[in-house]
Amino acid sequence: MPDNTTTDRVSVAKTHKLYIGGAFPRSESGRTYEATAADGSFLANMAMGSRKDVRDAVSVAWKATDGWAGRTAYNRGQILYRIAEMIEGRRDQFIADVAAAEGLDRTASAAEVDAAIDRWVWYAGWTDKIAQVFGNANPVAGPYFNVSTPEPTGVVAVIAPQESSLLGLVSTIAPALAGGNVVVAVASQQRPIPAVTLSEVLATSDVPAGVVNLLTGHTDELAPVLASHMDVGAIDLTGASAEQLVGLLESAAGSTTRIVARPSTVTSGTWHTPPTTARLRGALEVKTVWHPAGV
Repeated sequence: MPDNTTTDRVSVAKTHKLYIGGAFPRSESGRTYEATAADGSFLANMAMGSRKDVRDAVSVAWKATDGWAGRTAYNRGQILYRIAEMIEGRRDQFIADVAAAEGLDRTASAAEVDAAIDRWVWYAGWTDKIAQVFGNANPVAGPYFNVSTPEPTGVVAVIAPQESSLLGLVSTIAPALAGGNVVVAVASQQRPIPAVTLSEVLATSDVPAGVVNLLTGHTDELAPVLASHMDVGAIDLTGASAEQLVGLLESAAGSTTRIVARPSTVTSGTWHTPPTTARLRGALEVKTVWHPAGV
């Protein structure tokens, strides 16, 4: 009998989907685009998100706000730490994805992945310290207690960095989540695959459906919809281009959306600098309560 074990086979090209509400829907438009490696070779087909996909993502995120903000800070920290654990378990896949997307050798790619894991752990450690560090009992003249407490803004939109497909993405969404916000993020347009792999981790972790939503597609199509959406409380514009900035700022002003961060010209390596609480604080609102003393 003939030996068919050496028969050539056609490789199965992947068509990745969006991540909305804990599920992986196709774009309602049915459109796709090609993601390529740093050398220009084909990697996979990506769902090209549309305006309706953005609205759907914001809708499910909005429904998840109370549940996520209502969890204890300690529990949110546990969930963020669990994400770090799961990325560690799939470390080799993330290294391969980042290497292909960004044209890095294995050593440099491993450094990106390890830094992303550490970044989740760092923000996980902040969840139960936010109230003490950023809240305050204010001295006032009069028989009153005056207390300021940081609270989540709600839905935070993120235009992820274009040049840092994993570490940059994690560095922009993790602080928002640590503060009790939910996230709708647009992944790097040309380097989206590490974000897709991250969404697979999120889908199988303890993160409730709708708390994180990841969209792929053209930034100049998706970002304006997020900036002008009335249910988006804050937006991180790090991954927007300088040409897009003015229009996005005008849209955000019209919808009273807070700007967490603006576009940056930093290179991928700059994301390795120690994280700060700037983005975490930028996605929080401070509520001040007055109460009569001695009553």
